[in-house]
Amino acid sequence: MTSGNAPERPNRLRLSEIFYSLQGEALDAGYPTTFVRLTGCPLRCQYCDTTYAFSGGELQTQDTILKRVKDFPARRVCVTGGEPLAQPGVHDLMEALCDEGFSVSIETSGALDVTNVDPRVSRVVDLKTPGSKEVHRNRYENIGELTSTDQVKFVICDRDDYEWARMKCAEFDLLDRVAAVWFSPSADQVDPADLAEWILADGLPVRLQIQLHKTLWGDEPGR
Repeated sequence: MTSGNAPERPNRLRLSEIFYSLQGEALDAGYPTTFVRLTGCPLRCQYCDTTYAFSGGELQTQDTILKRVKDFPARRVCVTGGEPLAQPGVHDLMEALCDEGFSVSIETSGALDVTNVDPRVSRVVDLKTPGSKEVHRNRYENIGELTSTDQVKFVICDRDDYEWARMKCAEFDLLDRVAAVWFSPSADQVDPADLAEWILADGLPVRLQIQLHKTLWGDEPGR
C-alpha cells in the first residue's frame, strides 16, 4: 500500500482546471488559448487572484491532460498555476505539448529553477516586487537563462515598486535580454493611468499591461 504522503508519479499532475479563453496577458494577448492551470504554489503574493489553485485539484495523467487540450480548437497553450514548476511532471507535459505542435508558454513566478524548461516554451517570468511581499523569493540566477523568446513581468503595487522594477531592468539588462518587459498595475492598488504616466515621464521602453480577460469578463471563473 502506498503512503498518503508518497510523492506523485512524474507523469501525473495535480490539476486545478483546463479552460479555453482569450489570452489576456503578454505577447499572445488576444489569441484564443487553452489554459492548463496546475494546483499548488509555494508563494503567497498579497495580490494573488488565483488563491483557489493553492490546494485541491485532481490528479490527472499526462495523456488525459493532452486529450482534453486537444478537445479545444486553440493551437496555443498556456501552462499556469499556482506555480506550475512546483510539480516536476510539468516538464514532460510541456515537452509533449510541443511535440504535438502546440505553441506553449509557461507563467512562472521565477522563484523556482527555469533551466530545464523545454527551449521551445516561452517562459513568462514574474519578478516579484517588494509590494508583493514575496520579493525574497526571487531566484535571480534564472535571469541569466532567459533569452529573446522569453518575457519578464513586474506587478506594480505602488511608486516604490515602479522604481524598484526600473532599477532591475537596468541592473539585469532586461530590455535587451528578453522579448518583452511588462509593467502590470496591481488591481485596486495602482491606477493604470498613473503607471502609464510614470512610464511616459521616464521614456521607459517597457510595455504597460492591463489584463484583457478581466476587462472583458471581470473575475468570472474559467476566463
